[in-house]
Amino acid sequence: MTRANMTRTKHHLLLLLLPALLAGCRFATEEYVDFSAIADDDMAFHVTGTQETDLSEGLPADCYLPDGTPVTAWNGEDDAAASAGAPRRTSSTTAVNIVQQLLKYGNQNRVLEIVGTYKSYTADWEEVTLSGKVMLPKGRRPKRMILVSHYTVCSNQEAPSNCFSLEGVLVKLGYGLVIPDYMGYGVSAGEVHPYLVMDQTARNVLDMYLAVRPWLKKAGMEPENDDIYLMGYSQGGATTMAVEYLIENEYSHPEDPERVQIHRVFAGGGPYDVKATYERFVNTDTASYPVAVPLVLQGMIKGNKLNIRMEDLMQEWLCQRMDQWVNSKRFTSAQINRFINTRVTHELLTPEAMDQTSDNVAELYKAMTANSITAYNWVPKASIYIMHSMDDETVPYTNATNAKSKWKDANIMYNFGHYGGHVMTCLRFIYSVQTLLQQEEEEIKKYE
Repeated sequence: MTRANMTRTKHHLLLLLLPALLAGCRFATEEYVDFSAIADDDMAFHVTGTQETDLSEGLPADCYLPDGTPVTAWNGEDDAAASAGAPRRTSSTTAVNIVQQLLKYGNQNRVLEIVGTYKSYTADWEEVTLSGKVMLPKGRRPKRMILVSHYTVCSNQEAPSNCFSLEGVLVKLGYGLVIPDYMGYGVSAGEVHPYLVMDQTARNVLDMYLAVRPWLKKAGMEPENDDIYLMGYSQGGATTMAVEYLIENEYSHPEDPERVQIHRVFAGGGPYDVKATYERFVNTDTASYPVAVPLVLQGMIKGNKLNIRMEDLMQEWLCQRMDQWVNSKRFTSAQINRFINTRVTHELLTPEAMDQTSDNVAELYKAMTANSITAYNWVPKASIYIMHSMDDETVPYTNATNAKSKWKDANIMYNFGHYGGHVMTCLRFIYSVQTLLQQEEEEIKKYE
């Protein structure tokens, strides 16, 4: 049985409604909108909590940037490293202005946040319950749904089901969002997150959309247009491209009842080439985003079941703290980076890991290549917008140039430039998506 058929066979199994999502969730037990009342045994998406947010009052305090800093507490510091290695700073006014622009456009200020669970699969095709959030404009059907693959998070409080995702500002324009937590967060927080294991994470993301789609129809919130946007930044950028690959290869046949049609794809700052990213850590002996080193190693070793011990490649002191710092899901990436307290790669990796000719690194590279979307034998078919900052200190710019070289025959609009560090570019990326959505709507109005 193929993976697609197995998914279709099991996809409509009865889900068990969880009595509570997670400790620390900000969702009230008394629901503002009783979406759970529409659930029945046939629904693959089960509501566990709802919240109504008013964006006319600004972004909520539980809205986080890619480094785990609350947007409302960010001082505008830009971690992009200059060529001399000194940190560069961007005026906080610039950051504030971008956030203000994100909140300025659109008149759908009331956002309905609906948390729920659905079924998906592990890499071994074992069924697993996962969670995520649906965000909808209050009082109207969404124009179109946006399937969002979120950027790297380390603490469970940053999981979409437990916070207000920054991409939620797009609801102001009348769009709906589906944002999965990923395995290892939300209701599955006790599991190790398979970081950058592309095929599994893409499947987990798409399964949420497939579960939510019939639920939206029954809830009377079916979007005006059937085709969807795909969107993601950082880890989410690479995952978004993997989701596109999955859709175009397994869910695009016109006669398929679960067919998914892509309207457009937005990808920003993504590690499309995992091997090249790791090589950058080693060759420059610099890990500007140090938590990425244990995340990548654990994701590749455990997510791909490699016959390699973490201790073979990662310094013992860091291995001893993996469960406490990373797998506990208690700390943000910014906090873990402070705990690690070094950006020197050889202080994080063993001499064997620094030796790119060693047998273990060779096995590691095979797994990294298998999980690099640029290594797939595939040319994207959908219209795509890709943005990357040449100053990105977290996801090396080489990921963007490798993607452009690989997909030279695809329908892709590239936006590369000196946009500051990874966090600043995240804000610029979401603002760019917002602008492109507005431009598309204006073009449609011309022909109405």
